[in-house]
Amino acid sequence: MTDTAEKQDYSSTLYLPQTEFPMRAGLPQKEPEMVARWQEMGLYKRLRASAAGREKFVLHDGPPYANGNIHIGHALNKILKDVITRSFQMRGYDANYVPGWDCHGLPIEWKIEEENYRAKGKEKPDLKQPSAMIEFRKECRAYAEKWIGVQSGEFKRLGIEGDFDNPYTTMNFHAEARIAGELLKFATSGQLYRGSKPVMWSVVERTALAEAEVEYHEVESDTIWVKFPVQHVDREREKACISQYFDFVQMNSELAASERATAEAAAKIDGASIVIWTTTPWTIPGNRAISFSSRIEYGLYEVVSAVNDYGPQPGEKLVLAETLHRDCASKAKIELRPIRKVFSDELATIICAHPLEALGYTFPVPLLDGDHVTDDAGTGFVHTAPSHGREDFDAWMDNVRALEARGISTKIPFTVGDDGYYTDEAPGFGPSAEGGAARVMDDNGKKGDANKRVIEALIAANHLFARGRIKHDYPHSWRSKKPVIFRNTPQWFVYMDRDLGDGSTLRSRALKAIDETRFVPAMGQNRLRGMIEQRPDWVLSRQRAWGVPICVFADKDGNVLVDDEVNARILEAFEKEGADAWFAPGAKERFLGDAHNPDIWNQVMDILDVWFDSGCTHAFTLEDRPDLKWPADVYLEGSDQHRGWFHSSLLESCGTRGRAPYNAVITHGFTMAEDGRKMSKSLGNQVFPQDVMKESGADILRLWVMTTDYWEDQRLGKSIIQTNIDAYRKLRNTLRWMLGTLAHDKGEEIAYADMPELEKLMLHRLAELDKVVREGYDAFDFKKITRSLIDFSNIELSAFYFDVRKDALYCDAPSSLRRRASLAVIRKLFDCLVTWMAPMLPFTTEEAWLSRNPSADSVHLEQFSEIPAEWLNPALDEKWGKIRQVRTVVTGALEIERKDKRIGSSLEAAPVVHVGDPALFQALEGQDFAEICITSDITVVADEGPADAFRLPEVGKVSVEPKLAEGRKCARSWRITKDVGSDPDYPEVSARDAAALRELAALR
Repeated sequence: MTDTAEKQDYSSTLYLPQTEFPMRAGLPQKEPEMVARWQEMGLYKRLRASAAGREKFVLHDGPPYANGNIHIGHALNKILKDVITRSFQMRGYDANYVPGWDCHGLPIEWKIEEENYRAKGKEKPDLKQPSAMIEFRKECRAYAEKWIGVQSGEFKRLGIEGDFDNPYTTMNFHAEARIAGELLKFATSGQLYRGSKPVMWSVVERTALAEAEVEYHEVESDTIWVKFPVQHVDREREKACISQYFDFVQMNSELAASERATAEAAAKIDGASIVIWTTTPWTIPGNRAISFSSRIEYGLYEVVSAVNDYGPQPGEKLVLAETLHRDCASKAKIELRPIRKVFSDELATIICAHPLEALGYTFPVPLLDGDHVTDDAGTGFVHTAPSHGREDFDAWMDNVRALEARGISTKIPFTVGDDGYYTDEAPGFGPSAEGGAARVMDDNGKKGDANKRVIEALIAANHLFARGRIKHDYPHSWRSKKPVIFRNTPQWFVYMDRDLGDGSTLRSRALKAIDETRFVPAMGQNRLRGMIEQRPDWVLSRQRAWGVPICVFADKDGNVLVDDEVNARILEAFEKEGADAWFAPGAKERFLGDAHNPDIWNQVMDILDVWFDSGCTHAFTLEDRPDLKWPADVYLEGSDQHRGWFHSSLLESCGTRGRAPYNAVITHGFTMAEDGRKMSKSLGNQVFPQDVMKESGADILRLWVMTTDYWEDQRLGKSIIQTNIDAYRKLRNTLRWMLGTLAHDKGEEIAYADMPELEKLMLHRLAELDKVVREGYDAFDFKKITRSLIDFSNIELSAFYFDVRKDALYCDAPSSLRRRASLAVIRKLFDCLVTWMAPMLPFTTEEAWLSRNPSADSVHLEQFSEIPAEWLNPALDEKWGKIRQVRTVVTGALEIERKDKRIGSSLEAAPVVHVGDPALFQALEGQDFAEICITSDITVVADEGPADAFRLPEVGKVSVEPKLAEGRKCARSWRITKDVGSDPDYPEVSARDAAALRELAALR
């Protein structure tokens, strides 16, 4: 070829890719423009209109809290929800997403007090005054409204599509009326009752406090170790445990039969004491149990010597955690001799006497297995006073049914009053005691004499093991800066085990509903079931100001007024005025009317727990909106919501409707830093979605969500973001190449029967992928879909099909069936890939779709393509599997030639391929194997090949001899062929290219 011929530019005669779809995405700039476009075109309403009449699919949004910017957990959660609703919308459903917000509760109340009062040096108003209460609630409402607006914008920036113009909120007047109505259903059906539980209580301020109102300061406290005498043990269980222990001892040592008998006799727990440790001696009068852990190993020990003024003496037997007995011995200044192990089966049967039995504490003290017990410090046993601690209360309530079955009273005492003094339910320390009532704390927050008097009583009873002082963090009120105490106070509960009139209970209904619900992942079912099986009665009340009130009237004994007319007046007022109506002047008389004496009925001023609010969202959202339906198809939240929203929604719905408000529950884990540690401000390892969107774009964040095992905890950081950026670029380049190639597409349809085998293979792959994608969306397995699409794009398309077909697409004549069929297939590939990915990458797919279809409205108004059944062709897939096996040996051989610089491009090669396997050789018959291998020529021989030929161990009986192509290089296609110059009109190109040039010239 002459230099002139080589320099002639044939690019204008090639069908090279042409597109304005840029390689660099520029997502941070483009995405906000798309959000604005969707808003302007009314995409949400267009979606609803296009889906009118279809079967509804409803994912009910678990409401985030309206009190700050969104964090990475919000982003993960909302992206997952958006992908689900979009995927069902594009598969023939009316999938309406209605976002919601939780607006009531302490965090907002706390912020108002902090920003509007403490920061300004103002006193919080007296909320017992109706006008002050209503004004304070208005401030809370305005605060929540502000953050709903902020979060809405942030969610939309993530690409979330939904009814943001008409969301649901728990503070909407209609919602507050419906929440009140749901509460009244529990009240009128007899499921609501007044009981008690411990709360943090400020003696100084005479009020209950929530955790957010508490700060921790270091204090020095009395600490005591106390002996609880063993009163009863199951003798058969004790005998079996002793035998089990000494069988082990005898197996591992020389223990004579006579020695064993003596040791077994001494190993009985008769006369022993269980030792507990506490930093609150004043709670001992409230003790009702001792908690242990079946995960801890315990031992029975005998005191062999003692140097102390009080405490254990030689000959006493004690039960302690094995890892802590030496430390305990040091505290009591004693020496201990181990006798034997004490097993958890044995501990569970033990009943102790109270150490202050002589003062009137004559009730049994059982041992309870508790998850909260550790052997980090103390004795391995936890003194359990259900009046004075959350874990103590939970441990007690978790065992109520079992304790009642054993004949043990489960009444929780009120040992300390709101003024910090002991009551008469603390014998020996209350008002009737000699010297009057002891006091835990005075009005100035100073320590009273309770600890001193309790310790003295324990010494007098010979049950104090040891005492000391300890520095530790202790809760204080942020207002008074004074310590708080835990004390039992009246609260409102819903029964879990009361017969509901049909033989069922709230617990049994909830358990049945769990069995009828689909859980993704499946383990969520057992988790929720375990919680429902063990949970105590449902506590509804909070002593707060901002929320829906427990709008009932009760007499002095806690009996609830049941009157339909009273309830109707309450609900009508709430619907018109919101829950503020309950606190308005004259509300009591207004609602009671003339039929009830206001002196008999007390207006309950407690606020409903916000979990009850959110547990009712199914009622005022799913049931009341005609664009939704009840029950929801799916609830999706973080795994912590087994204890939260899934849980409260289940109980609320089962209590009022007899079934769950959802058909399926999906859970996701939490996002950790990329080193696996929890994200925290102090560690500086937080990732903010706003930063990711600003730097890389929302689609990168969405791709990360799609590629994670979201059911487990995920990790996120700079390197993980970069990995997703790299994966995104490859996907984008695949779309870009298809768009560029389809610039030459005339939209011609090619009959399936007329298509070349390679195109039929790609359609087969599409049919397979269609099944993977649809099943993946049904299973909510987005990682499987994403992985399949990425692999298909990178391996099947970019590295194989596109590579093989580029020569035909760029160089073939306009009339070439091969070229036209390939364009038709790429058109199908593009349509399928873009619509399949649209739920996951809404911005990128919209950009690509509009680049391909400038007159279209949005890819999100499209449906997934229907795939003809004839495209599925397993036999063809099997055949091409063999062809590609041989191809891997060829490409492996050529790679070595390139590496050793014997060739620069595979088009310089014309290898000889030896195929000794008849099945592989048969698969190659009739194929243009040179095109498949992207070489200028190729020779396939049916033999084993020479010994020095290139081979791959994984492909048997195939070898390759690298050869250089013979002929001249075509100036248009760059293939080296012997027919270059065979057409005198086009002397610089091959015969194929000459024919294409002649056809192109004729078209012009």
